[in-house]
Amino acid sequence: MAITLANPSGLPTIPVYRQVAIATGAKLVFVAGQVSWDADGVTVGEGDLAAQVEQCYLNVGTALAEAGGSFADVAKLTVYVVDWTPDKMPMLLEGIERAAGKLGFTPVAPATLIGVAALDVPDHLVEVEATAVLD
Repeated sequence: MAITLANPSGLPTIPVYRQVAIATGAKLVFVAGQVSWDADGVTVGEGDLAAQVEQCYLNVGTALAEAGGSFADVAKLTVYVVDWTPDKMPMLLEGIERAAGKLGFTPVAPATLIGVAALDVPDHLVEVEATAVLD
């Protein structure tokens, strides 16, 4: 495996991700920000943050598979959430957990959560981009 995940001493341990990803693979995969569109470009889960997060992660999984990878190869995720407030965390985690269950991964790659004013389409509540490293 091209990615080793770690929580160095001196940094807090966060249950939902690791602080560091050490990549040793040969192929870099950059997945564009994925929103909650299905294959036909229809928004999934309008007004439902958990459903949109789930679809975003499923879309990232589809993109990774095209490159011959999976979430096990993810070195870094960036999650953009419209009008982020901490009370949205349970819905965010629910969506991640549902996608993880469907895709068979444990979501622990380093991640950055960024609150934004808006995304490309008013119905989109979240966007997820990924960087992966494959052997």
